[in-house]
Amino acid sequence: MYTIKSRIWIEGEEGVFLGEGRIKILKTIIDEGSLSKAAKTLGMSYKKAWNLVNSINKNAASPIVITNTGGSGGGGTFITEYGLEMIHSFEKINKNCWDFLDKQLKEYQL
Repeated sequence: MYTIKSRIWIEGEEGVFLGEGRIKILKTIIDEGSLSKAAKTLGMSYKKAWNLVNSINKNAASPIVITNTGGSGGGGTFITEYGLEMIHSFEKINKNCWDFLDKQLKEYQL
């Protein structure tokens, strides 16, 4: 029995917009409420996480990630409503892609 392996990503004029890794950091930001905590959870540097988030926002039609600097009330990082829609859309596209590839594999009896 065979399986097809594939990864998809969406590119914009400024480069990669969304892919599995970027979705993972967005979802971890949702869980952790902070970019620094999300980076730590994923085992990446804050700088790398910041560069990914910055790249996502540069390619987006509207902001996806909003960061609030620390202070007496503390900071935080938030995913916008538009960002939540983009996460959902990417996951749906990704699932549809996998379903299509599985169907192709069966159709060609590999």
